[in-house]
Amino acid sequence: MRVLITGGGGMIGARLAARIARDGAVAGNAVERMVLADLAEPTSPQADFPVVAIAADLTHAEGRAAILAEPPDLIFNLAAVVSGAAEADFDLGYAVNLGATAAFLNDIRALGTSPVVVSTSSVAAFGGDLPDIVPDTHCLTPQNSYGTQKAMGELLQADHTRRGHLDGRCVRLPTISVRPGRPNAAASSFISGIIREPLAGQEAPLPVDPALKVWIASPDCAVETLLHAAGLPKGALGPGAVVSGRGLSVSVAEMLDALERAAGPEARALVRADPDPVVADIVGSWPKAFACTLAEDLGFPIDDSIDAIIAAHMRDTAGA
Repeated sequence: MRVLITGGGGMIGARLAARIARDGAVAGNAVERMVLADLAEPTSPQADFPVVAIAADLTHAEGRAAILAEPPDLIFNLAAVVSGAAEADFDLGYAVNLGATAAFLNDIRALGTSPVVVSTSSVAAFGGDLPDIVPDTHCLTPQNSYGTQKAMGELLQADHTRRGHLDGRCVRLPTISVRPGRPNAAASSFISGIIREPLAGQEAPLPVDPALKVWIASPDCAVETLLHAAGLPKGALGPGAVVSGRGLSVSVAEMLDALERAAGPEARALVRADPDPVVADIVGSWPKAFACTLAEDLGFPIDDSIDAIIAAHMRDTAGA
């Protein structure tokens, strides 16, 4: 099996690549070759098979051609402009999250090999007047540019899947927390920052009301979710070729309570109120919980608790 990961230099892409390199297989199929692509050349993990890292801009035809030169059997399409950046730069968000996605899917179609394509959507594809628990059948009404772009990407991939150009499996991932490393331009960046920074002895701004509920999953759960999607039988996700990944619904206050249990009141005291109406409006429009009926029926993974998520992050950073 030949594997391609776009966004291979990002946190989830790099983590996924390392897991595949360690396992040497995906869904029981041995990996013969893996290509990692990103705007800057990604770091290649050690593996018992060739790993090729390529700097490629998917908004350019030559970049897409370079990563598809050896047609892959399995593609994890993770490349994207994140939520806050897509809202701040309308043209960039649409160029990458919609334009490059549409062109990339069409290039895959031209291969004539119908590979499995696992892509990521977002809770931001939903918005507006939402029920407390969003069912699988709820219509998409995004309230920001990022969510709109992701919703369009879902429909494009589903149509290519319907036509047999590829075997698409789109996963709406929860907000990932706790992300290691530095803050990024996502509107949801604070959801990791209010845990990550205090655990490192640093102050963290809190741009929203602590009562706000968010839908989260750990980095490891996100990787397991993508790998699980790759191993599903063809057509398992139904005509929409999309599934809402399982997550935990927690309030920011509950996250801070868990931080205090893990690291004491002095860690919690490092989180300071810093209201940001733009961030609050974006994140506040997202769903707070999903039913995830299909994901549960198909055996997708879920984290145990917010305490377990924080403990896993502390183990990761202690071993870094």
